[in-house]
Amino acid sequence: MPMSTLDEEDPVCPPAPPGIETVIIPRAHDVGGFEVRRALPARERQMVGPFIFFDQMGPGEFLTGKGLDVRPHPHIGLSTVTYLFEGEILHRDSLGTAQPIRPGAVNWMTAGRGIVHSERTDPAQRDRPRRMFGIQSWVALPKSAEDSAPAFAHHDAAALPLVEENGLRMRLVAGEGWGLKAPVAVSSPLFYADAVLAPGARLPLPAEHEERGAYVVQGSVEVAGTRFEAERMLVFRAGDALALTAGPEGARLLMLGGAAMDGPRYLYWNFVASSRERLEQAKAEWKDGRFPKVPGDEKEFIPLPEGRVTVRAATRPD
Repeated sequence: MPMSTLDEEDPVCPPAPPGIETVIIPRAHDVGGFEVRRALPARERQMVGPFIFFDQMGPGEFLTGKGLDVRPHPHIGLSTVTYLFEGEILHRDSLGTAQPIRPGAVNWMTAGRGIVHSERTDPAQRDRPRRMFGIQSWVALPKSAEDSAPAFAHHDAAALPLVEENGLRMRLVAGEGWGLKAPVAVSSPLFYADAVLAPGARLPLPAEHEERGAYVVQGSVEVAGTRFEAERMLVFRAGDALALTAGPEGARLLMLGGAAMDGPRYLYWNFVASSRERLEQAKAEWKDGRFPKVPGDEKEFIPLPEGRVTVRAATRPD
């Protein structure tokens, strides 16, 4: 889901045990008629590597005739990353893209200096109840790429590196890690992986990345003798050699992180920038209708939510 409201109260997170810098409990909110749980940004940690936004969508079900309807809205200064476990979303954008995304594939949309997109359930998919479960994240762009041309890339599940061994099944969604490299073009060093672990299976953290996190999607994991249940984001200390071990019911994890950003980022609604001035420019452009339209979805749009959304500065931890 694309919208950031950022003025909500964060849940109080428990103290982090040894080996872990922060434990984040996501906060729930509604986007496009569907409940999501937001882990980033949070009070305790606003970025993990370049990942500046992380939403769990569902799991949930749309009744017959219903579906996801996120109207056209703009982005700057980031890449949106959509990854599904269940369901299907039709992505349209101002480049003329019309791309369904299905489980295991990745939609990677780079906003650069500005793009508009919508996310909906295809009318042809509304003839019966449909489940939806997945993750949408934002990756902040380095300063050198903030004003780059917008772009969109889709990679089917079969194109992404897959490892299956010792009770672990892991797909590398983007970046590099564990000796693998994904085909998705990225703007800074990062890793993003979907890992399914059988009970007792282990997954080490990638040692080559400075900032590392894990989101427990399902099941539970143990790290350094402490158990963590689903819907927790764990952020690890740099340099520590740690592994995650699946609990008795197994686990599904999204692993993420990378190099620390080249300075703070400011967030307002769907915009990310290295300066407040660039945010103000984007706000004026959307309000004045100067962003491009989405072919095939030109009739609706989401207005600028003035007076409701605060600007938040996202920085790396001290």
